[in-house]
Amino acid sequence: MKLRRWQQSVIDDFQSIRQSYKRFVLKAPTGAGKTVLAREIIDRFYEGKKVIILCHRLVLLDQLQAALTKGRRVKTLKVSDKGEAFTDYDVLLSTSMRARDVLEDAIPKADLIIVDEAHRVSPNGSGYKRIIDLFRDKGKASAHFMGLTASPERRTGDQRDQLSAAFDAIIDCADIQDLIAEGILVQPRYRPHFVHDLNLDGIEVSSGEYPVSRLTDEIIRSSMLDYATQAYLEERENIQPLPISAWFCPDIKVAEFTEERLRAIGINTAIITAGTPMGERRRILAAHDKGDIEALISVGVLIEGWDNPECNIIVHMRPTLSKVLWGQSIGRGLRSSPNKAECVVIDVSSNWTTFGPVEKLKWTLWSPPRSFLQFQNRFNWIGQQQDDEDNPETYLLCKNETDRGKSCSHIYKKGHFEGDTCPVCNKYAAVDIYKAQKLDLTLNDNKLHRIFFSRVPEIFASLNTSIWGTLEGSAWRTANERELVYLVFCLAFVKSSSDVASTEGLYWEDTLRTEAEIRRELIDNKRFVTKKMEFELGWLADGLDTRRQVRTLQADYGVSIMGPLLNDLSRAECEAKYQRAIKITERIVTLGCSAKDDLPYFVA
Repeated sequence: MKLRRWQQSVIDDFQSIRQSYKRFVLKAPTGAGKTVLAREIIDRFYEGKKVIILCHRLVLLDQLQAALTKGRRVKTLKVSDKGEAFTDYDVLLSTSMRARDVLEDAIPKADLIIVDEAHRVSPNGSGYKRIIDLFRDKGKASAHFMGLTASPERRTGDQRDQLSAAFDAIIDCADIQDLIAEGILVQPRYRPHFVHDLNLDGIEVSSGEYPVSRLTDEIIRSSMLDYATQAYLEERENIQPLPISAWFCPDIKVAEFTEERLRAIGINTAIITAGTPMGERRRILAAHDKGDIEALISVGVLIEGWDNPECNIIVHMRPTLSKVLWGQSIGRGLRSSPNKAECVVIDVSSNWTTFGPVEKLKWTLWSPPRSFLQFQNRFNWIGQQQDDEDNPETYLLCKNETDRGKSCSHIYKKGHFEGDTCPVCNKYAAVDIYKAQKLDLTLNDNKLHRIFFSRVPEIFASLNTSIWGTLEGSAWRTANERELVYLVFCLAFVKSSSDVASTEGLYWEDTLRTEAEIRRELIDNKRFVTKKMEFELGWLADGLDTRRQVRTLQADYGVSIMGPLLNDLSRAECEAKYQRAIKITERIVTLGCSAKDDLPYFVA
């Protein structure tokens, strides 16, 4: 089989990758062909050797077995299996929870362990922790632990449950925009509507996601389905040859509500859930592949491991605080096919305005506690675009009253259409979302960035550095909690590397090493940071600009140690230091810093 360009590039570099890292993740978008890559890696580098492939869903096991069986000795582990591993086969397929005794026998014998959908790996969970520990303690010295995923991120406050605790590095293999340009994926065309009567503000969030029960009630009470079906009816008229859609709902109640509406307007529909029997699931998916079922409604499935290149409309009816869920679900519609020019994404959940287009999503190996808070602002991404200092973009919300008695509520970019008329209703009756929602009241990354690179050089130029250089002890000794955070940021900027990392894995390796150095310095000097549930960028901005809560002593001392670097280094080098300093400060604030620190990369 002829490999795609990105796959061939990974194969060409694979020997170097496995020489550099023992545990690594290969990151590539949904639909890029990660299973084909895994098969090629096994054939070229592990022929006749012992390989374990793990995943978390039975449907993924079925797909992997179909993809790998030809020409290879493959076994799918059953729950009841016992005995020695690799007796008459070389490739073992399993979930992390099946036939534990066989898996425990297999791991020390394996030359390669592959984890599909690696963002599901919980290094501190009941399934994968046992596997990771066994691989570390008893695995072959020459063996490798390799993950595959499109979204390498786990949003959890538990430092021991981060992907960085399972893998040494992440290898960026392919970019969505590159794959679109090559014709491997199709361009998504977003149609977002803001549903005014969907009230999410009153929903209490404690675990990082909206409680499904509360979400369901709000969805059914709102006009979300009205907007979704109207947009769908309009878009399906322009789809050739057939509209084939996937609808994502939070639970069975909303799914049945949606199914009833779609059937009432003559659309052939089926629901698929985690509880749908495997035989029935296969029948439904086959009918959807052929277009016999036009609208497939998903509850908790299809996010991963589902492939229907003919699917050309995605309808998102599940508001979420999970960037992973948003990215994975939209990725399901981006696979190319001969009859498909684009994928229409109808979003009535405000996920597009919250996270932005999936092709622009940014991933991180580490997420602080309560990192979901920024996404409770349902215009989070739009606010960031307005505040982008290099390329600010304004988005409009159409308020035109349609003949259905509802406002159009379509969201579109200002200056993108003639006369700024709405591309859906062809009227101009829009408001600037940024101004209407007062998004500028919240300090975000872009604003702090502007403040830092304008104010630090300005203040530093006015300082008598010979005086400020003697005030280090006084600045730290008298600092209150917010001043301490500000000083940690200044110290992190000084100590962080100015090199631009070639991979995400190397970036975090260097950043965590610097964080450990700073923690040691703080603890040695008995400068402890109390753990906080959230980190406010405003604490830093106050020291750099307004100085209402960060006093002059601490504020100017911090500038005095950062200023020389801004003068001596290039903007790119200062940018690299600044970004690392933000991450390090956030980690120290949300994890705390004390003489009891016990982290995977630092023990006090």
